[in-house]
Amino acid sequence: MFFKKKKNIFISEIFDLLNINKIKIKAKINDIKDLSTADINDVSFFNSAKYLEVLKKSKVKFVITNDKYKTLIEKYCFPIVVKDVFVSVAQVTKLFYPDSLNDSIDYSLSKPNLKKLKKIVVGKNVLFGKNVSIGKNTHIGHNTIIESNVRVGSNCIIGSNVLIKYSIIGNNVRILDGAVVGKKGFGFLPQNNLNYRYPHIGLVIIEDNVEIGCNNTIDRGSLSNTIIGKNTFLDNQVHIAHNVNIGKNCVITAQVGFAGSAVIGNKVMIGGQAGISGHLKVGDNVQIGGGSGVLKNIPDNSKVMGYPAKDIRIFLRDNKKKNDKRTK
Repeated sequence: MFFKKKKNIFISEIFDLLNINKIKIKAKINDIKDLSTADINDVSFFNSAKYLEVLKKSKVKFVITNDKYKTLIEKYCFPIVVKDVFVSVAQVTKLFYPDSLNDSIDYSLSKPNLKKLKKIVVGKNVLFGKNVSIGKNTHIGHNTIIESNVRVGSNCIIGSNVLIKYSIIGNNVRILDGAVVGKKGFGFLPQNNLNYRYPHIGLVIIEDNVEIGCNNTIDRGSLSNTIIGKNTFLDNQVHIAHNVNIGKNCVITAQVGFAGSAVIGNKVMIGGQAGISGHLKVGDNVQIGGGSGVLKNIPDNSKVMGYPAKDIRIFLRDNKKKNDKRTK
Protein backbone atom coordinates (compact mmCIF):
# COMPACT_ATOMS: atom_id res chain seq x y z
CA MET A 1 0.00 0.00 0.00
CA PHE A 2 3.03 2.31 0.22
CA PHE A 3 5.15 1.32 -2.78
CA LYS A 4 3.98 0.74 -6.35
CA LYS A 5 5.24 -2.56 -7.75
CA LYS A 6 5.79 -3.47 -11.37
CA LYS A 7 3.91 -6.57 -12.48
CA ASN A 8 4.78 -9.47 -14.79
CA ILE A 9 8.55 -9.39 -14.52
CA PHE A 10 10.13 -12.44 -16.11
CA ILE A 11 13.15 -14.18 -14.65
CA SER A 12 14.94 -13.45 -17.94
CA GLU A 13 14.71 -9.71 -17.15
CA ILE A 14 16.42 -10.33 -13.82
CA PHE A 15 19.13 -12.37 -15.54
CA ASP A 16 19.71 -9.54 -18.02
CA LEU A 17 19.85 -6.95 -15.24
CA LEU A 18 22.47 -8.99 -13.38
CA ASN A 19 24.46 -9.78 -16.55
CA ILE A 20 23.78 -13.51 -16.33
CA ASN A 21 23.92 -15.10 -19.78
CA LYS A 22 23.20 -18.47 -21.38
CA ILE A 23 20.37 -19.41 -19.04
CA LYS A 24 17.00 -19.92 -20.68
CA ILE A 25 14.18 -20.28 -18.14
CA LYS A 26 10.62 -19.09 -18.60
CA ALA A 27 9.01 -17.97 -15.36
CA LYS A 28 7.08 -14.94 -14.12
CA ILE A 29 8.35 -13.46 -10.86
CA ASN A 30 5.90 -11.72 -8.59
CA ASP A 31 8.16 -9.98 -6.04
CA ILE A 32 11.47 -9.92 -4.20
CA LYS A 33 11.28 -10.95 -0.53
CA ASP A 34 13.42 -12.34 2.25
CA LEU A 35 13.59 -16.13 2.65
CA SER A 36 11.11 -16.31 5.51
CA THR A 37 8.30 -14.60 3.57
CA ALA A 38 9.12 -15.48 -0.06
CA ASP A 39 6.58 -17.58 -1.96
CA ILE A 40 6.95 -19.92 -4.91
CA ASN A 41 6.72 -17.11 -7.49
CA ASP A 42 9.14 -14.74 -5.74
CA VAL A 43 12.90 -14.27 -5.85
CA SER A 44 14.99 -14.07 -2.67
CA PHE A 45 18.65 -14.00 -1.61
CA PHE A 46 21.11 -16.04 0.50
CA ASN A 47 24.38 -14.66 1.83
CA SER A 48 25.12 -16.63 5.01
CA ALA A 49 25.09 -20.30 5.99
CA LYS A 50 23.25 -19.43 9.20
CA TYR A 51 20.10 -18.95 7.12
CA LEU A 52 20.21 -22.49 5.68
CA GLU A 53 17.38 -23.76 7.89
CA VAL A 54 15.23 -20.84 6.78
CA LEU A 55 16.02 -21.66 3.16
CA LYS A 56 15.04 -25.31 3.65
CA LYS A 57 11.58 -24.23 4.81
CA SER A 58 11.14 -21.58 2.13
CA LYS A 59 8.95 -22.10 -0.94
CA VAL A 60 11.10 -19.86 -3.12
CA LYS A 61 12.44 -21.19 -6.46
CA PHE A 62 15.06 -18.56 -7.36
CA VAL A 63 17.68 -17.27 -4.93
CA ILE A 64 20.41 -14.66 -5.49
CA THR A 65 23.68 -15.86 -3.98
CA ASN A 66 27.41 -15.96 -4.62
CA ASP A 67 29.65 -18.78 -5.79
CA LYS A 68 30.55 -19.71 -2.20
CA TYR A 69 27.01 -20.95 -1.47
CA LYS A 70 26.02 -22.28 -4.88
CA THR A 71 26.44 -25.98 -4.13
CA LEU A 72 24.95 -25.55 -0.67
CA ILE A 73 21.61 -24.22 -1.86
CA GLU A 74 21.11 -25.77 -5.31
CA LYS A 75 19.48 -28.81 -3.66
CA TYR A 76 16.59 -26.56 -2.63
CA CYS A 77 16.28 -23.92 -5.35
CA PHE A 78 17.88 -22.41 -8.46
CA PRO A 79 20.91 -20.28 -7.48
CA ILE A 80 21.36 -16.98 -9.31
CA VAL A 81 25.12 -16.59 -8.83
CA VAL A 82 26.48 -13.02 -8.66
CA LYS A 83 29.64 -11.33 -7.40
CA ASP A 84 27.95 -9.06 -4.86
CA VAL A 85 24.69 -10.33 -3.37
CA PHE A 86 23.56 -7.07 -1.76
CA VAL A 87 24.23 -4.90 -4.79
CA SER A 88 22.29 -7.40 -6.92
CA VAL A 89 19.38 -7.46 -4.45
CA ALA A 90 19.29 -3.65 -4.49
CA GLN A 91 19.20 -3.67 -8.31
CA VAL A 92 16.37 -6.22 -8.44
CA THR A 93 14.41 -4.35 -5.76
CA LYS A 94 14.65 -1.18 -7.83
CA LEU A 95 13.43 -3.18 -10.85
CA PHE A 96 10.27 -4.19 -8.99
CA TYR A 97 9.87 -0.89 -7.13
CA PRO A 98 11.18 1.97 -9.33
CA ASP A 99 10.33 4.63 -6.71
CA SER A 100 11.76 2.75 -3.74
CA LEU A 101 14.70 5.13 -3.27
CA ASN A 102 12.43 8.16 -3.20
CA ASP A 103 12.09 9.11 0.46
CA SER A 104 11.25 12.73 -0.23
CA ILE A 105 8.64 14.96 1.40
CA ASP A 106 5.00 13.97 0.95
CA TYR A 107 3.71 16.94 -1.06
CA SER A 108 0.09 15.80 -0.75
CA LEU A 109 0.01 17.01 2.86
CA SER A 110 -2.94 19.13 3.95
CA LYS A 111 -4.93 19.98 7.06
CA PRO A 112 -7.00 16.97 8.21
CA ASN A 113 -10.71 16.90 7.40
CA LEU A 114 -12.19 16.51 10.86
CA LYS A 115 -15.66 15.92 9.43
CA LYS A 116 -14.47 12.61 7.99
CA LEU A 117 -12.23 11.78 10.95
CA LYS A 118 -14.77 11.77 13.76
CA LYS A 119 -14.01 11.49 17.45
CA ILE A 120 -10.34 12.51 17.21
CA VAL A 121 -8.61 15.54 18.72
CA VAL A 122 -6.03 17.41 16.64
CA GLY A 123 -3.65 20.19 17.72
CA LYS A 124 -2.43 23.18 15.71
CA ASN A 125 -0.47 22.93 12.43
CA VAL A 126 -1.13 19.19 11.99
CA LEU A 127 -0.82 17.83 8.44
CA PHE A 128 -2.03 14.56 6.90
CA GLY A 129 -1.19 12.90 3.59
CA LYS A 130 -3.70 11.05 1.42
CA ASN A 131 -5.65 8.00 2.65
CA VAL A 132 -4.59 8.39 6.28
CA SER A 133 -6.67 6.25 8.64
CA ILE A 134 -7.08 7.33 12.29
CA GLY A 135 -9.11 5.39 14.89
CA LYS A 136 -11.58 7.01 17.26
CA ASN A 137 -10.56 8.73 20.48
CA THR A 138 -7.03 9.34 19.19
CA HIS A 139 -5.28 12.61 20.14
CA ILE A 140 -2.62 14.23 17.92
CA GLY A 141 -0.35 17.01 19.18
CA HIS A 142 0.81 20.23 17.55
CA ASN A 143 3.02 20.36 14.41
CA THR A 144 2.76 16.62 13.80
CA ILE A 145 2.87 15.13 10.28
CA ILE A 146 1.27 11.82 9.33
CA GLU A 147 2.11 10.95 5.73
CA SER A 148 0.03 9.16 3.09
CA ASN A 149 -1.51 5.73 3.70
CA VAL A 150 -0.41 5.53 7.34
CA ARG A 151 -2.84 3.72 9.65
CA VAL A 152 -3.23 4.65 13.31
CA GLY A 153 -5.56 2.73 15.62
CA SER A 154 -8.02 3.86 18.29
CA ASN A 155 -7.29 5.45 21.67
CA CYS A 156 -3.77 6.51 20.66
CA ILE A 157 -1.87 9.59 21.78
CA ILE A 158 0.54 11.04 19.23
CA GLY A 159 2.63 13.87 20.67
CA SER A 160 3.79 17.15 19.16
CA ASN A 161 6.46 17.43 16.43
CA VAL A 162 6.11 13.76 15.49
CA LEU A 163 6.68 12.44 11.95
CA ILE A 164 5.05 9.15 10.93
CA LYS A 165 5.43 7.56 7.48
CA TYR A 166 5.27 4.04 5.99
CA SER A 167 3.77 2.70 9.23
CA ILE A 168 0.85 0.69 10.65
CA ILE A 169 0.11 1.49 14.28
CA GLY A 170 -2.20 -0.47 16.58
CA ASN A 171 -4.58 0.60 19.34
CA ASN A 172 -3.71 2.30 22.65
CA VAL A 173 -0.28 3.34 21.36
CA ARG A 174 1.55 6.40 22.70
CA ILE A 175 4.18 8.11 20.59
CA LEU A 176 5.75 10.97 22.53
CA ASP A 177 7.09 14.32 21.32
CA GLY A 178 9.74 14.47 18.62
CA ALA A 179 9.66 10.83 17.49
CA VAL A 180 10.36 9.91 13.86
CA VAL A 181 8.74 6.66 12.76
CA GLY A 182 9.13 5.02 9.37
CA LYS A 183 12.09 6.81 7.83
CA LYS A 184 14.31 4.73 5.53
CA GLY A 185 17.02 2.70 7.18
CA PHE A 186 20.74 3.45 7.06
CA GLY A 187 21.22 1.12 4.10
CA PHE A 188 24.02 1.62 1.60
CA LEU A 189 26.80 -0.38 -0.03
CA PRO A 190 30.29 1.14 -0.39
CA GLN A 191 31.29 0.91 -4.07
CA ASN A 192 34.69 2.39 -4.99
CA ASN A 193 34.22 6.17 -4.72
CA LEU A 194 30.50 6.25 -3.96
CA ASN A 195 27.95 4.73 -1.63
CA TYR A 196 25.25 2.72 -3.41
CA ARG A 197 21.90 3.34 -1.70
CA TYR A 198 19.84 0.31 -0.75
CA PRO A 199 16.03 0.50 -1.25
CA HIS A 200 13.80 0.16 1.81
CA ILE A 201 10.34 -1.10 0.89
CA GLY A 202 9.37 -2.50 4.30
CA LEU A 203 7.17 -0.90 6.96
CA VAL A 204 7.17 -0.11 10.65
CA ILE A 205 4.51 -2.14 12.48
CA ILE A 206 3.74 -1.06 16.05
CA GLU A 207 1.38 -3.39 17.88
CA ASP A 208 -1.20 -2.54 20.57
CA ASN A 209 -0.38 -0.79 23.84
CA VAL A 210 3.17 0.21 22.91
CA GLU A 211 4.82 3.39 24.17
CA ILE A 212 7.47 5.17 22.08
CA GLY A 213 9.51 7.73 24.03
CA CYS A 214 10.54 11.26 23.06
CA ASN A 215 12.94 11.63 20.13
CA ASN A 216 12.95 7.93 19.25
CA THR A 217 13.93 7.07 15.69
CA ILE A 218 12.44 3.90 14.20
CA ASP A 219 13.57 2.92 10.70
CA ARG A 220 11.30 1.00 8.35
CA GLY A 221 12.43 -2.37 7.01
CA SER A 222 14.36 -3.04 3.83
CA LEU A 223 12.57 -6.12 2.43
CA SER A 224 10.90 -7.28 5.64
CA ASN A 225 9.32 -5.07 8.34
CA THR A 226 10.49 -3.43 11.54
CA ILE A 227 8.17 -4.69 14.30
CA ILE A 228 7.56 -3.66 17.91
CA GLY A 229 5.44 -6.17 19.84
CA LYS A 230 2.48 -5.59 22.13
CA ASN A 231 2.93 -3.81 25.45
CA THR A 232 6.58 -2.94 24.83
CA PHE A 233 7.73 0.40 26.27
CA LEU A 234 10.64 2.43 24.90
CA ASP A 235 12.23 5.25 26.87
CA ASN A 236 13.57 8.45 25.27
CA GLN A 237 16.21 8.62 22.50
CA VAL A 238 16.10 4.97 21.47
CA HIS A 239 17.16 4.11 17.93
CA ILE A 240 15.74 1.05 16.16
CA ALA A 241 17.31 0.20 12.81
CA HIS A 242 15.70 -1.48 9.79
CA ASN A 243 14.24 -5.01 10.12
CA VAL A 244 14.61 -5.11 13.91
CA ASN A 245 11.96 -7.28 15.56
CA ILE A 246 11.25 -6.52 19.23
CA GLY A 247 8.97 -8.91 21.10
CA LYS A 248 6.12 -8.37 23.56
CA ASN A 249 6.26 -6.85 27.05
CA CYS A 250 9.81 -5.51 26.71
CA VAL A 251 11.17 -2.52 28.64
CA ILE A 252 13.96 -0.58 26.94
CA THR A 253 15.46 2.43 28.69
CA ALA A 254 17.05 5.58 27.30
CA GLN A 255 19.67 5.76 24.54
CA VAL A 256 19.66 2.09 23.60
CA GLY A 257 20.60 1.37 19.99
CA PHE A 258 19.61 -1.64 17.88
CA ALA A 259 21.52 -2.46 14.69
CA GLY A 260 19.71 -3.88 11.67
CA SER A 261 17.87 -7.23 11.73
CA ALA A 262 18.38 -7.87 15.45
CA VAL A 263 15.64 -10.09 16.91
CA ILE A 264 14.64 -9.43 20.52
CA GLY A 265 12.47 -11.90 22.44
CA ASN A 266 9.56 -11.32 24.84
CA LYS A 267 9.88 -9.77 28.31
CA VAL A 268 13.38 -8.44 27.65
CA MET A 269 14.72 -5.61 29.85
CA ILE A 270 17.58 -3.44 28.57
CA GLY A 271 19.41 -0.79 30.60
CA GLY A 272 20.35 2.65 29.32
CA GLN A 273 23.00 3.21 26.62
CA ALA A 274 23.29 -0.48 25.73
CA GLY A 275 24.05 -1.41 22.13
CA ILE A 276 22.70 -4.46 20.29
CA SER A 277 24.63 -5.61 17.21
CA GLY A 278 22.86 -6.57 14.02
CA HIS A 279 21.66 -9.99 12.83
CA LEU A 280 21.68 -11.57 16.27
CA LYS A 281 19.01 -13.02 18.56
CA VAL A 282 18.26 -12.11 22.15
CA GLY A 283 16.05 -14.71 23.85
CA ASP A 284 13.00 -14.36 26.10
CA ASN A 285 13.23 -13.02 29.67
CA VAL A 286 16.73 -11.63 29.13
CA GLN A 287 18.10 -8.75 31.23
CA ILE A 288 20.88 -6.60 29.74
CA GLY A 289 22.70 -4.16 32.00
CA GLY A 290 23.18 -0.49 31.15
CA GLY A 291 26.13 0.39 28.91
CA SER A 292 26.52 -3.18 27.69
CA GLY A 293 27.57 -4.15 24.17
CA VAL A 294 25.78 -7.25 22.88
CA LEU A 295 27.93 -8.85 20.18
CA LYS A 296 26.50 -12.39 20.03
CA ASN A 297 23.26 -14.30 20.58
CA ILE A 298 21.92 -14.43 24.14
CA PRO A 299 19.88 -17.49 25.27
CA ASP A 300 16.59 -17.30 27.17
CA ASN A 301 16.53 -16.25 30.85
CA SER A 302 20.06 -14.78 30.81
CA LYS A 303 21.36 -11.79 32.74
CA VAL A 304 24.31 -10.09 31.05
CA MET A 305 26.42 -6.97 31.42
CA GLY A 306 29.64 -5.42 30.14
CA TYR A 307 31.41 -4.91 26.83
CA PRO A 308 31.29 -7.41 25.33
CA ALA A 309 28.23 -8.52 27.29
CA LYS A 310 28.80 -11.60 29.46
CA ASP A 311 26.98 -13.46 32.22
CA ILE A 312 26.46 -10.94 35.01
CA ARG A 313 28.11 -13.21 37.61
CA ILE A 314 31.27 -13.37 35.50
CA PHE A 315 31.11 -9.62 34.93
CA LEU A 316 30.86 -8.91 38.67
CA ARG A 317 33.65 -11.38 39.47
CA ASP A 318 35.98 -9.84 36.87
CA ASN A 319 35.12 -6.36 38.07
CA LYS A 320 35.93 -7.31 41.66
CA LYS A 321 39.33 -8.66 40.59
CA LYS A 322 40.14 -5.39 38.81
CA ASN A 323 39.13 -3.34 41.85
CA ASP A 324 41.16 -5.58 44.18
CA LYS A 325 44.28 -5.05 42.04
CA ARG A 326 43.80 -1.28 42.14
CA THR A 327 43.58 -1.23 45.94
CA LYS A 328 46.78 -3.26 46.44
